[in-house]
Amino acid sequence: MALPLPLNLNSWIEEHRDLLSPPTGAKTIWEDTDFIVTVVGGPNARADFHDDTLEELFYQIEGDITLRVIDEGRRRDIPVRQGEIYLLPPHVRHSPQRPAGTVGMIVERQRGPGVVDAFEWYCEACDDRIVRREVSVQSLAGDVATMVRTWQEDEELRTCSTCGYVNSAQPEI
Repeated sequence: MALPLPLNLNSWIEEHRDLLSPPTGAKTIWEDTDFIVTVVGGPNARADFHDDTLEELFYQIEGDITLRVIDEGRRRDIPVRQGEIYLLPPHVRHSPQRPAGTVGMIVERQRGPGVVDAFEWYCEACDDRIVRREVSVQSLAGDVATMVRTWQEDEELRTCSTCGYVNSAQPEI
């Protein structure tokens, strides 16, 4: 078997730039290996927080992003600047906030049989968790999009049972 050739990441980004903005926002380079390597572009504004059982590596190629996390029960923003990498530990709830014109790469491990990803939404007023959805991800982009649409369309779902605050359907970035 012949070894693959190195990939020129900058050229690959230029060839696929049209896929790195809404509504798609992402393109996977490799997914049928032990690692899922995805290039993601902004803008996006996510209200959900991902709970991954494994580490995720963020490499910020163009522009700066904010990696919003839940740390000891409170929201905290971690800036990831152009040229920086960040290894997120397992089970840290995170929500990447990507302004327009940004491009980053995310490296995740492939999920094995029975591995479940979780997505959570927290109250914007009191930081209590409102919703947790666990899914055996078949298509990360498709599965997340379905959950986000459900969140956006259901005001009752967005209402915090602790403080009564109705969370916005789409957060500001």
